Amino acid sequence: MNFRICIFGLLLGMTVLKLSGEERIHTVQRGETLYSIARSLGLKPEDLMTHNGITDPTRLQAGQRLRIPDSRTADSGITFYKAVRGDTLYGIARMFSVTLGALQETNNLQPNYVLKEGDTLRIPSGGAAAIVASAPASAAGSSSVGNSSVGSSSLSWPVAAREISYMTGKLSGVVITGTRNEPVTSLTSGTVLSAGPYRGFGRVVIVQVEGGYLYVYGGCESLSVKEGDRVKAGTELGKLGVDAVSNKPQLFFMVYRSNSPIDPAEAPRA
Repeated sequence: MNFRICIFGLLLGMTVLKLSGEERIHTVQRGETLYSIARSLGLKPEDLMTHNGITDPTRLQAGQRLRIPDSRTADSGITFYKAVRGDTLYGIARMFSVTLGALQETNNLQPNYVLKEGDTLRIPSGGAAAIVASAPASAAGSSSVGNSSVGSSSLSWPVAAREISYMTGKLSGVVITGTRNEPVTSLTSGTVLSAGPYRGFGRVVIVQVEGGYLYVYGGCESLSVKEGDRVKAGTELGKLGVDAVSNKPQLFFMVYRSNSPIDPAEAPRA
């Protein structure tokens, strides 16, 4: 039998063997998860599991051979995702376009639960609109910027605003144009729920605040805090970076209460 070996996905370094028939075989590489394999092959993780009789996606082993189903046979169901280093509940919710609340409820997680590397999550299928929709190459690209004025000129913002406009489209929040490397400061006291890179948003800090609020500060070039830190109003969270699409130093600032977006101009300040 002749085998054809091809490289599928340079970043994942995965090897797919295609048999002389229609069935393909994937050999699991070190560090891969069932989700990452399915995503790279354009499949749903549950379809890959069903096709290979897998009931526990966390027990995938390097060297294991997986039969690749025809993507046309895919149907809906529950997706499993195993957290890797750097993942957060917020980031996973955004990745799958589900709300953070739906993800927490599906997995019976408390609001203050901090995700751990290796945690396996059930991803709800057909959930409500995401807190932050699955982002393409740039936040500015996924949500256009409106021209309406934002609140009173006396309002405090995380950076000194040279320009400020509402987002439109899937994201709810404001885009604030500032100065590169200026400090991005917290508007409130709270706990850093997440701090790290997100594609299209640079580095992002999410601060959990009393009253069910989440304050999202995206577009940082570097960070000054880490997950679990307590911050006060005025604490430096990071330094402002330059957005790759607009080529301007821009902060993407969003506020949510009980998993619903609110106008950042009306969000509490300390």
